[in-house]
Amino acid sequence: MSLDVDEDLATEVEESPSFAPSVSLALLLNGNKELLKLDIACKEWGFFQIVNHGMQKELLQKIKDAATEFFSLPIEEKNKYAMPSNEIHGYGEKTLYWEVIEAYTNEVRRVSKEILSSWSVIMWMQKHVFPGLHKESLEGFRVNYYSPCNTPEQVLGLSPHSDTSTITLLMQDDVITELEIRHQGGWVPGIPISDALVVNVGDVIEILTNGRYKSVEHRAVTNKNKKRLSYALFVCPNGDVEVEPLDHTIDAQNPKLYQKVRVWRLFETNSEGEIEGKNTPRFGKDRGS
Repeated sequence: MSLDVDEDLATEVEESPSFAPSVSLALLLNGNKELLKLDIACKEWGFFQIVNHGMQKELLQKIKDAATEFFSLPIEEKNKYAMPSNEIHGYGEKTLYWEVIEAYTNEVRRVSKEILSSWSVIMWMQKHVFPGLHKESLEGFRVNYYSPCNTPEQVLGLSPHSDTSTITLLMQDDVITELEIRHQGGWVPGIPISDALVVNVGDVIEILTNGRYKSVEHRAVTNKNKKRLSYALFVCPNGDVEVEPLDHTIDAQNPKLYQKVRVWRLFETNSEGEIEGKNTPRFGKDRGS
């Protein structure tokens, strides 16, 4: 399937005032125009906001309430669930708030599969190809808490980085964002749409599409007056899966940009210290493994 570029639509997406274009999941399942909008957003921004996703407001509020309750606990109580000091993953305990976390992540997983199917169609394949690659997937769910900071201009909540995933789906607070993305050489604040999920292209899909879609650096900033929470689900293939550019993305005008790499290797290179910077340049075709 080939998507013809609509210049007016491309301009609309590029000039989207909401920081990253919005894409309707309901329309995505039924229309070529929304597929084109998704394609342009992933090429031009590497980010988009998914709306009309079918997730119940009650469930979204439950996960927010659970996170707020946890981070309001005394530090002594939170420390019972702390990860080892050399881990970057913060607190973690499978049974804590597990029912609401499972319900929420199941719904976000459903949304991710629909986006993966849409990417398959855009990339001229059967819609089951990318979801099939993630049949046995690695997933991580992370709640980020950013406390008020007296010197927000000097302190980042999270350094600039791209995600070592295929796709990341993030829910933000409705009023204030901590997210900024790199776009056209600057940093653009991620102004949230109420109840939308912010979705970004990860390193894995950049490799699979041979750079058609690029994972984009983003960072978390702090706020002087208000605490903030965000909720992220990271999805990628099983660690033993090898990824490389799809054959039909390579031709005389588009040479192969990335070598074949095992997913675990992507994680290894991005977990040896702080999360910072882009990961995919390390796997360029002209570099050794």
